[in-house]
Amino acid sequence: MKAAFLPDRGVVKVSGEAAREFLNGLVTTDVMLLRPGLARFGALLTPQGKIVVDFLLAEAPSEGGGFLIDCPRALAQALTDKLGFYKLRAKVTIENLSDSLGVLAAWHGELATKPDLAFADPRQPALGWRILVAGPLAQKVADLIGAEMVDSAAYEAHRIASGVPRGGLDFIYGDAFPHETNMDRLHGVDFDKGCYVGQEVVSRMQHRGTARTRTVRVIVDGPSPEPGATVLAGDKAVGTMGSSAIPHGLALMRTDRVADALQAGLPLTSGGIAIRLGDPDELLRSSKQTVA
Repeated sequence: MKAAFLPDRGVVKVSGEAAREFLNGLVTTDVMLLRPGLARFGALLTPQGKIVVDFLLAEAPSEGGGFLIDCPRALAQALTDKLGFYKLRAKVTIENLSDSLGVLAAWHGELATKPDLAFADPRQPALGWRILVAGPLAQKVADLIGAEMVDSAAYEAHRIASGVPRGGLDFIYGDAFPHETNMDRLHGVDFDKGCYVGQEVVSRMQHRGTARTRTVRVIVDGPSPEPGATVLAGDKAVGTMGSSAIPHGLALMRTDRVADALQAGLPLTSGGIAIRLGDPDELLRSSKQTVA
């Protein structure tokens, strides 16, 4: 088993007697289903349905109650402020704990013992476990769970190979819909829960099948293209390159245009580097589910 402390992740805590209802009325996942040791993937959206920040959400009874949000550290304070904006008179307390609490990821195996703030990554089984821990204690926790401590770059390579996008690299916060980042396929949107910010737009995309852009896995035949580089099918733009760890990469693609390119036998390139789809059949299925 491998473990890596993720320096790009932070933690925000929401506590108080109204914390569960408060969060449930704001985010894409059903917070009412959260239980200790069982996390959920979700996001806070704009009223227009675009992702402000995505995160993993866990209950924290051993930390005085409340909920802990595993989010991008660069956005932790902005998330704290945004939740404070929505707070109004709700009886909740919102704190940015990123200076004292971080995230240890563990994968390729089972935990020898399960720390209090450990939970399975709800997005995909291959991503393994998340453990919320202070940075200086990361090695001690890795030893406790029976994992070899490795660099965070090893986790990034595993994430990319697993086909799971990361905000800021594979999509731009404030500019992407949940369907475009595969949140609907990664258990990040609950379509049966009550209202939340941006719900109307997301529900419409789901029921009308209008998600034409998707994050897809690619195989890179050469050095890594720059994140943000245009993906071309012949000489026509069909998407944007995201993160990569050779030979794997992720790209935000117009599935209908790429499907047409595949049928026409056109090569895909990004920055002059040849790329191939990791799962052409999956992309073709996605393109057939969209409507004009």
